Amino acid sequence: MSKDKDKKKKGKKKVAKEKVLRGVHDIRRFFYRNETPLYFISATNFNLLGADEWIKGFKFISYIECFDGLHPNVFSPKEDLPHDEFTSIEDIVNYMLEHKEVVEYIKKRGDGGKAMFLMFDERTEQLAEKLGLELMFPSAKLRTHLDNKVVTNRVAMKADVPTVPNVLTRVDSFETLRKVSKHLGPELVVQTPFGDSGHTTFFINDEEDWKKHADEIVAEEEVKVMKRINCRGAAMEACVTRNGTIVAPLMTELVGFKELTPYKGGWCGNEIYADCFTPKIRKKARKYAEQFGNQLKKEGYKGYFELDFLIDTDTDELYLGELNPRVTGASSITNHAVFALADIPLFLFHIMEWMDRDYEVSVNAINQRWHLPENIDSWSQMVIKHTDESIRQITVAPRSGIYAMDDAGNIRFSRMDTHRRAVESEKEAFFLRIMKAGDYLYEGADMGIVVTRGRMMTDDFQLNDRSRQWIAAIRNEFKSSEPTDMPDLEKQVAEIGGFKMM
Repeated sequence: MSKDKDKKKKGKKKVAKEKVLRGVHDIRRFFYRNETPLYFISATNFNLLGADEWIKGFKFISYIECFDGLHPNVFSPKEDLPHDEFTSIEDIVNYMLEHKEVVEYIKKRGDGGKAMFLMFDERTEQLAEKLGLELMFPSAKLRTHLDNKVVTNRVAMKADVPTVPNVLTRVDSFETLRKVSKHLGPELVVQTPFGDSGHTTFFINDEEDWKKHADEIVAEEEVKVMKRINCRGAAMEACVTRNGTIVAPLMTELVGFKELTPYKGGWCGNEIYADCFTPKIRKKARKYAEQFGNQLKKEGYKGYFELDFLIDTDTDELYLGELNPRVTGASSITNHAVFALADIPLFLFHIMEWMDRDYEVSVNAINQRWHLPENIDSWSQMVIKHTDESIRQITVAPRSGIYAMDDAGNIRFSRMDTHRRAVESEKEAFFLRIMKAGDYLYEGADMGIVVTRGRMMTDDFQLNDRSRQWIAAIRNEFKSSEPTDMPDLEKQVAEIGGFKMM
């Protein structure tokens, strides 16, 4: 055979090898045969639990070792090197990317790696580039821009997605607030551009309420002032792809329960089930998520995002609340439901956008299939925080894994597992421990997450008896004592207590 013919033959083989992936079956096979080192680098691996079971070569690099070294695909550096106090997840991620054990681990696994993060900034981008890692997300600059609640509101207007009646403006006094919000009524909700879990959402009915939060509001160039409505929270995750916006089913949100969080309006869990809210609301939410995702694409964004919706219980109107341009605390629920397991999880569509491979899927077919009742099973998760103002040191902490509950509400450790799929009934739950023995409990500290089959709320959106049993039982598994170095500790806790780990 001549050299020219030989070249042509090799060329044909190359084209055949790089053929367009068509449908979810091709994508599943592609990831099962993956050779690119892929990573999720964050405080914990909670947000993408189970990703390693879908993707060959996928590893978690976690600051917190939730599994005591038993998870086969979690790497946590053993040595805690000196560092400034962490004030954000970005600080934790950047610390990890400079940690010598992490650097050695990544280099050992080979070049051409790609990484996902829950949160990151421009410094993260620089450190990742230094390590030869490609970020599997739009730029930090774009994410920060879109994460601004005021900007989100304007994107929603472009997408023709309704928001709670509001005004976007600078507020420098209580008089100004009343002046700009005359049409919104006396009871107001004010949000500053950035923040989560109730930290920067303020309920203002009178001047006394204003005085509590005035400094934070006045410091901003622009805030969102909304009419206060009686509402239920809902969440929906989606992914902007080259083929369109793929939308997962609607979820409830657990918000502000004092048994779980000290923050009024603070997110503390989710439920997913087939008849979540009314068919009309579910249909609207799906439509709005598709419209919003298509607008995000015009703004230059692609990949995973989550929308918080507010349902006015007086009028049944559905409004957009917030945008999270990332994987979120609800992602574990989304990616382990029946619809995801029957096809592929939403995060695989996200990663596919960065895998340098052409693919085609029918977004309409996926969205229709995922929203069928038979493809939605019932699950709940609760994030348990330390709700007291006290500061204590943990002496005993429960293991991550599957726990079983008896009829009296007592629990026992049943078996080790790495995510919720092994939960067999509503008498069992998967617990992911966040805080370990030796850690300090402070107000708002994330102790761990409980995930179980079935609902954790009643039909009128209150915690049910079973959820309260699980909360009490898990709390009882933690033992703690008063620390001896209290003066220095109070200053340290004040510096690290302002952000969540997931």
